[in-house]
Amino acid sequence: MRFDPEPPGEATTRALAERLQAAAQRRLGRSLALRYVDGGSCGGCEREMRALDSLVYDLRRFGLSFVASPHHADVLLVTGPLTTALQPVLLRAFDAVPDPKWVVAVGDCAIDGGVFKGSYAVEGGVGAALPVDLVVRGCPPTPAQLLAGLRALLEANGD
Repeated sequence: MRFDPEPPGEATTRALAERLQAAAQRRLGRSLALRYVDGGSCGGCEREMRALDSLVYDLRRFGLSFVASPHHADVLLVTGPLTTALQPVLLRAFDAVPDPKWVVAVGDCAIDGGVFKGSYAVEGGVGAALPVDLVVRGCPPTPAQLLAGLRALLEANGD
């Protein structure tokens, strides 16, 4: 797991928060709701995503929040390789997310299977089952990379 010992600067954080909130308001008319689904990961990407809710990153100041149900989500953050056993779960979660919806492949494993590529139990990356709107590379990606990716997703899909 990577650890960013220093929080982002206040000016950088404020600018990023303003851009995320403005993009979410333009696109959705409200803040952005995130739901993560584990496709069979080692847990590293989930730890980095949980750091987004910490005092250092404070996800809510960016107009973003994690939700408990895909029925309330705008974005599915998918971690880990797509395993044969969890593919049906991922598909059900995707079907439950209302439109407009986006899928983000978080980490190298979600992109192409990562170190698990070629295993009999792995179908590959998330793209083998779902349309992927954004990839965030890393093993695992840092919270700052995740925030930058979400901002880019919103800005690219803005009206």
